[in-house]
Amino acid sequence: MKISHEVPRCLLNNSREFNDYDYCLPHLLDEDGAYRDFFYESKKQGRYIIMDNSLHELGHAYDHKRLHHWISELEPDEFIVPDVWMKYAQTVAMAKYWKQFKYPKKTKLMAVIQGEDKNSAYLCAGLLNGLGYQKLGISYGATWYNDFFPHVNEALGKSLGRIRFVNGLLKLKEYKDTKLHLLGCSVPQEFGWYDNHPQIESIDTSNPIMATLEGTMYSSIGLNKKPKANMNEYFNIDPYKINYEDILINVKRFRKINGLKKYGRDN
Repeated sequence: MKISHEVPRCLLNNSREFNDYDYCLPHLLDEDGAYRDFFYESKKQGRYIIMDNSLHELGHAYDHKRLHHWISELEPDEFIVPDVWMKYAQTVAMAKYWKQFKYPKKTKLMAVIQGEDKNSAYLCAGLLNGLGYQKLGISYGATWYNDFFPHVNEALGKSLGRIRFVNGLLKLKEYKDTKLHLLGCSVPQEFGWYDNHPQIESIDTSNPIMATLEGTMYSSIGLNKKPKANMNEYFNIDPYKINYEDILINVKRFRKINGLKKYGRDN
């Protein structure tokens, strides 16, 4: 699995030390010059870039014209086409719409599975697969995960619900050549439960960063709740309020907990 942890502005350059690739939120390219310069430099360095559509941060996909602009400008290795939160029909319609355009030769498209419940999510996955999407994203936050796997601890139940859903997909022969991307997490130890399945190609989560910023250090088994901190609140944090060594400790523990390869200089 390729891993990327989103970080506040002041840690962007440091993030190349521990991230396998750079995860881009396109609305920030227009809002923040330092963020924009970071991704221009990433492109120059030949770093692998996955560009999101900013649904999670904005509540809706970013402006379509600006998405087209930044796809052309940055030529990301992957682009997550716009989706609609927990709405399978609208998400499939968007995925079909975004298939009609021409993209940079290196840019591959990814679509995110959405649904009001597990049945509509499985239906969405099948329809996206039928549209020719060879990589599918799966969000951590769908409320129906807790119905799919009831648990007294909601955060653990949400992770276990996604695990159950993902494993259901992986058992179906029609998805044997489909790659998966896991968007975010409720608890960091979730990724170890996939047993390094080769179809799970990439993940992105700010969990170890957000945990550190709110003063929480991972135990040897992870956490039993999701950090309350989020990037919208901490993107502009004063660098002098960050203990970078603690950031590195949590990032290292994230990989160790999940049985994932070490990063950068530790390989």
